[in-house]
Amino acid sequence: MSTHTTARGATAARGEAGRGAGLGAPLDLRDSHSRGFGLGFVVKLVLMALINAFGLYGILAAWAAGNWGILAFLVVALVVADLVYFLPTRKMLPAKYLYPGLIFLLIFQIFVVLYTAATAFTNYGDGHNATKAAAISQLTTTYEQRVEGSAPYPVTVVEGGAGLALATVQEGQVLVGTAEQPLAPVGDAAVTDGRVAEVPGYEVLSYTEVLGAQDQLSELRVPVSEQAEDGALRTDDGRTAYAYDPTLVYDEGADAMVADDGTVYTNNSEGAFVNSDGEALSPGWRVFVGLDNFAAIFDPAILGGPFLAVTLWTFTFAILSVALTFFLGLLLAILFNDEKLKFRNVYRAIIFLPYAFPAFLSILIWAGLLNTDYGFVNEILLGGAGVPWLDNPWLARISLLLVNLWLGFPYMFLVTTGALQAIPGELYESAEMDGAGPVRQFGSITLPMLMVAVGPLLIASFAMNFNNFNVIYLLTGGGPQDVESTTGVGATDILISFVYKIAFAGGSNDYGLAAALSILIFIMVAVISGLTFRRSKALEEIS
Repeated sequence: MSTHTTARGATAARGEAGRGAGLGAPLDLRDSHSRGFGLGFVVKLVLMALINAFGLYGILAAWAAGNWGILAFLVVALVVADLVYFLPTRKMLPAKYLYPGLIFLLIFQIFVVLYTAATAFTNYGDGHNATKAAAISQLTTTYEQRVEGSAPYPVTVVEGGAGLALATVQEGQVLVGTAEQPLAPVGDAAVTDGRVAEVPGYEVLSYTEVLGAQDQLSELRVPVSEQAEDGALRTDDGRTAYAYDPTLVYDEGADAMVADDGTVYTNNSEGAFVNSDGEALSPGWRVFVGLDNFAAIFDPAILGGPFLAVTLWTFTFAILSVALTFFLGLLLAILFNDEKLKFRNVYRAIIFLPYAFPAFLSILIWAGLLNTDYGFVNEILLGGAGVPWLDNPWLARISLLLVNLWLGFPYMFLVTTGALQAIPGELYESAEMDGAGPVRQFGSITLPMLMVAVGPLLIASFAMNFNNFNVIYLLTGGGPQDVESTTGVGATDILISFVYKIAFAGGSNDYGLAAALSILIFIMVAVISGLTFRRSKALEEIS
């Protein structure tokens, strides 16, 4: 038998084997196994190793901080990720694409909404930021006075089995004390240049370590002696301490703070200690207040008046912004949709320029152009007229709508141009044959067909403008401000900028009240979007 014949036989045999495998013959598991450990598997292994490493670090950090909710979430998320990406089953294939998005949804959307909702039922804000224990510690630390005649103590910060301690040299003797034990002499300690350099049973902290323990050090109080009137040592820099005497002491049995003059501040069950005259100590602590924040929003004596005015302007601003940008964009799209128009692509590119330019820069430029004293509009275009574009309430609102129109119409121009080109030309030809004019064609064909395509985009645009914080903050700052209002609300404030002022710019930083208002905004947008989407589905019957 010739060599060629043998080769053809081997080739045929391999072909038969291949066809047999194609018809259901068992695959070579060794080949499949070797292919499974290719470059893609190695990349996946490295990425999952990094994810597990970061996840384990987060779990340990949450464990150390006592954040059990975060710890449980990280454990579950990490276990599910390993199962999804390592289980050898085709059923997990969709989950491999959906799981990252689901995690980001949980973290950046669902968690944020739930946390905001939880905050809305508390008194969280300035003076009520932490727990009751932290508030008591802060009060006892704040209300202290230096013991009269107390000399400075050169101290060294040391650490032992009982935690941080202070070591000092007095009359040639080394004394060490902790928060539980007053200063007491120790033997065999080393002193250098009048300061303690070494103490048996304690570790002397370096300057860097002292800085790292600054929070613990600021709360450390070391009794000078067994006599309470001698006070306790307190140091801010870890090198020099003074004896202080507390003027406010917590009485655990009575759940009250007692001042040195005998005044008693009792727990009012609203997150503060209050005396008989109604004077409250600050800071307080976070407590559950139920629906108090929501009641304050609708109470005319608190936020009811400003809330109603701001809400009406918010809806007006959002609706007019969407309507103006949509119809101007649609008008330009119809004009430049004419195939007979020369250089129409150039015109389209020019119209698109405001959208390509960063929005915050455009807003700041417009703020300068509309300036009353030296703005381009007043000085050049109007010949020095002092029109208060941003200082008069009604002119400021008009200016906002015009600037937002400038920013938004290119986007509407783009989407309506695409939608117009998708409408079949036969519809217009049939309408012309039936005697329909341009106006009738627009009302019966163009607009209904456009709404099917751009309806969801208009809903998204409404939601965006309903919370369009940037244009309000950068152009008018919500002003002109109502000087009679205690909330700092202005004529152009919308709900989201109103929330910002309550949370960060109102002087009181009332996060609980701001969270309650945020929940109301969420409900408003959700309800309106849901109703509009339901209406837009009805329009789909036209297509």
